[in-house]
Amino acid sequence: MFDFLKKIFSPTEREDLTELIKKKAFLVDVRTSGEYAQGHPKGSVNIPLDKLASNLDKFKGKKAIIVFCRSGNRSSQAKSFLESKGIPNITDGGTWDNVAKYTG
Repeated sequence: MFDFLKKIFSPTEREDLTELIKKKAFLVDVRTSGEYAQGHPKGSVNIPLDKLASNLDKFKGKKAIIVFCRSGNRSSQAKSFLESKGIPNITDGGTWDNVAKYTG
């Protein structure tokens, strides 16, 4: 049980994000457009959580996808939603500033 809780509340490991970003992962900021405009990781795209359903085609064929937001809540929801739609290889990057640390 402790491992389960640790996995939920621990930030994504640095090595995971570093490797995925080196491999040109599709970086998706699921915050609102207003939040995105205030700052975002280099190379990311903004697809707000409530717009994911109408943008599923943008995820198809991607080898690696990292979703992130302000606190990690919306990114967790985005990961679950995309997986439920059959989109593979999704990593919850947590917060946008966590992901930004690895994008240069």
